[in-house]
Amino acid sequence: MPTRKTDKTSKRVSPKPTKRAAAAVPLPESMVTGKASPAKAAVGDKPVFAYIASLPQPQRGIVERIDALAAKTLPGLQRSVKWGMSYYGVGDGWCFCCGGFSGHVKLMFVNGAALKPVPPVTPVAMGKSTRGVELGSVNELNEPQISKWMRQVTAVPGVGGKKQ
Repeated sequence: MPTRKTDKTSKRVSPKPTKRAAAAVPLPESMVTGKASPAKAAVGDKPVFAYIASLPQPQRGIVERIDALAAKTLPGLQRSVKWGMSYYGVGDGWCFCCGGFSGHVKLMFVNGAALKPVPPVTPVAMGKSTRGVELGSVNELNEPQISKWMRQVTAVPGVGGKKQ
């Protein structure tokens, strides 16, 4: 009986942390099925940070490093959540995106086919010229190369920007 009372007391006192802790263990359904997160579209740092915080590990750690690298590499960085992924841009449009999926993180560059060297992954349903990388751990993150790609892709007009 005392065990039950302790269990009931802890459930009554903190039901929300218990639900959050339980929710962190299984992957969100969207990540299991290979779709992007159900995160709602919103512009700004707060929605992107909330999206990143919603990811399970190791995806969260990878996306946090990519976000920090983007902030360090690109002055005037703008963030947004679109299509269930975090999008990044400088100036006139969105240039690359990053999202957590089951077993990996996708980092995709809009107009990535024009980058030198061309990133190895051609994603499905993201446009003919989009290219990127899929990362299974933080150790696979080649920060010098990704920084070069970030600078290259932000030097040309991005998606949603003004036409020159």
